[in-house]
Amino acid sequence: RVQLAESGGGLVQAGGSMRLSCTGSGFSFHAYNFNWFRQAPGKALERVATINPRGDRVTYDETVRGRFIISRDNDAKILYLQLNALKVEDTATYYCDIPPGESWLVPNGARGPGTQVTVSS
Repeated sequence: RVQLAESGGGLVQAGGSMRLSCTGSGFSFHAYNFNWFRQAPGKALERVATINPRGDRVTYDETVRGRFIISRDNDAKILYLQLNALKVEDTATYYCDIPPGESWLVPNGARGPGTQVTVSS
């Protein structure tokens, strides 16, 4: 069974930093692309970062580019999102995500339960 579990969220002041982690199990972690998504209350889900299986190709939404860093440790089966220079508008629930079609195991993709990040002013 494919499972994803985020951790590392919490409360931080604006300008601060935080690192989110996502552990994966039940699949070949090293072979998958991953996304980090976020959803703020009353707003649509938005993709903030993407990483390829080797970790040498990453993309970011323009709202986080230059502040957030996505990375991965394939040996430990952990996906990371480093959040720097946090803004109040970064407050959201953050999800790690396997895109649809990565493998027969997850034809519709998969997403963890999320971790809450709250940035205070």
